[in-house]
Amino acid sequence: MSKAGWRSRCRHHQGEVAMALLLTAIVILVVTGAAALLAGRNSRLVTAIASCGAVAGCIVGLVPAVSALFGADVGSLRWAWNIPGASFFVQLDPLSAFFLVPIFVLSVLAAIYGGNYMLAFREKRSLAPSWFFFNTFIAGMALVTIARNAVLFMMAWEVMSIAAFFLVTFEHEKREVRVAGWIYLVAAHLGAAFLLAMFLLLGRQSGSLDFDHFGTAGQITPAVSAVIFALALVGFGTKAGLVPLHVWLPEAHPAAPSHVSALMSGVMIKLGLYGILRTMLILGHPARWWGPLFVVIGLVTALVGVALALCQRDMKRSLAYSSIENIGIIVLALGVGLWGLTSGHPTVAALGIAGGLLHIWNHSMMKGLMFLCAGSVLHGSGTKDIEKLGGLMKRMPQTGMAMAMGAVAISALPPLNGFVSEWLIYMGLLRGGLEFTGPGRILLLLAVGVLALIGGLALITFARLPGIVLLGEPRSEEARHAHESSRWMTVPLAVLVAFCLASSLFPGAIVSTFSSVVTEVFNIPAAKFSGVLNSPESPLATLGLINVFVWFLAGWCALALFLLRRRKPEAADTTWACGYTAPTVRMQYTGQSFSQLMVSRLFPRVMRPKTTATAPRELFPATVAVTTEFPDPFSRGMYVPFFENWAARFARLRWLQQGKLHIYLLYFVVVLLLAFAWLVVRKWIE
Repeated sequence: MSKAGWRSRCRHHQGEVAMALLLTAIVILVVTGAAALLAGRNSRLVTAIASCGAVAGCIVGLVPAVSALFGADVGSLRWAWNIPGASFFVQLDPLSAFFLVPIFVLSVLAAIYGGNYMLAFREKRSLAPSWFFFNTFIAGMALVTIARNAVLFMMAWEVMSIAAFFLVTFEHEKREVRVAGWIYLVAAHLGAAFLLAMFLLLGRQSGSLDFDHFGTAGQITPAVSAVIFALALVGFGTKAGLVPLHVWLPEAHPAAPSHVSALMSGVMIKLGLYGILRTMLILGHPARWWGPLFVVIGLVTALVGVALALCQRDMKRSLAYSSIENIGIIVLALGVGLWGLTSGHPTVAALGIAGGLLHIWNHSMMKGLMFLCAGSVLHGSGTKDIEKLGGLMKRMPQTGMAMAMGAVAISALPPLNGFVSEWLIYMGLLRGGLEFTGPGRILLLLAVGVLALIGGLALITFARLPGIVLLGEPRSEEARHAHESSRWMTVPLAVLVAFCLASSLFPGAIVSTFSSVVTEVFNIPAAKFSGVLNSPESPLATLGLINVFVWFLAGWCALALFLLRRRKPEAADTTWACGYTAPTVRMQYTGQSFSQLMVSRLFPRVMRPKTTATAPRELFPATVAVTTEFPDPFSRGMYVPFFENWAARFARLRWLQQGKLHIYLLYFVVVLLLAFAWLVVRKWIE
């Protein structure tokens, strides 16, 4: 055998081993989840089996994912299947590996965290179903990224969605949780309907439902390609949370257990982006209008998301809207990259794509951290209402420090990782504004201003959230008696903080791992992509050094302050209260008052809160009530009226539901007779 043949055989063997490891990881997740389900009501045994299985399965799966990302040979496996149009066709390529890495890493930390978090519910219900669906959820997400047959993909997509539904409705005795679960389920299946239509159209064009046959049996015309892309954008965009398809996300994330919310926000919604990128890879060279469309959708999604995040009382609901904002920023970045690619500006394309891909990873770390911090606050205080918290930095110092770091990162402030990825996006927009001509230049320069506005609103949002929750005095008995979480819950927070720090200090090394993904999806040579980002004028060449310098300077300032306070201790005294000698917690800023000026002056009327007040009618009224609600304007103004209208129409057909079996059998017979009659008439006409 020749040397080249031997190398090819070795690489093929490595691909088979990688595929076997990945399937083994999925099997471990499913088997340990089922074992936990069979373990009964022994909460500690159930938790130990499922969480250890989740950690083991994710670590096993992480090995081939990392190797594929660093250039290992693509592994694939194809088995025949008796289901019409289906085959068990799975493949691990760089795009799959890019999304598998955050799935497995965050799932390991969520499983460790959830092992202690879920024990608080052991007296109320069995934990076995929740852990079964948790492991199944991870396995479903992993299978989605490697499925290369439409039937298999839709089955994995449904497994992921159904498992997430049961996780969201864990506390199903609460009405708001049940409502959130049904909203999520309806949205998930509406999105799945569009995906099913997309795959049927692709299968009709190619004669097969295997991904490697799509577009090969016959050329897909531009018109059909546009329809397929639109179906993918709606179907996958629903899962990603693009406006106006986002309404399920702020309902489901607060309802789910916090470690599940971290996975849903950190990685599950990213699979919507994975689906869009996979569709682009199937369709081939992008159309010229994809980039501008992504830019507009991204800006609208980010602006709506951050505006609604600013005024929420529920910590997790605010974080959910922030996830919508960050999905919009990622779509904006990918749109800049696609626009630069189709218009012949490789530097703009490289900056936009690099910023978008890096922000996918960064957001997984940052939002996973923030949701786990919110869960720690809920675990330690018993509430997630911002207006009932306060003073938690003294009572929960480890959680408080992690939340503060996460807030700095997700606000895109230096020296943490959110700053790096958003700076790349700014550079791509500015470079495009300078290099493009015509209306494209105006749109990109306008996008710079809108992104700056989004960043300012995000800064206010994440100054408000930790500021109200951590600082000041407790606003309720729950906050006053809060306690720090155990190490099983605080260690994952520390690990995510370390990941955020590493991403800010070594952005060039991290982005260099995306070269194979960029080559596969966007057809940009790896050398060209790396050359643009590693050139002397590239921001990556200096951003890491800037962040190192900022951390070094902050460390020296902290050390100097510490030594100064040791030499000259500060005298303890009460805070001056403007001559008022009896300050109370009611004199502090609340979350609503913190954001009231921005909401009442800057936001359009449709996005302002709904306030209901009981005005005083006496000289000395006994009670006065003011209630403020922050409903989603798209739910309130579009979806709720639409579904209420159609619900009222279908309610007129309730007379058909007689509750008698023989009546239902009669309906069945009538439908069959009509179907047979239609076939006879059609044959007679032909």
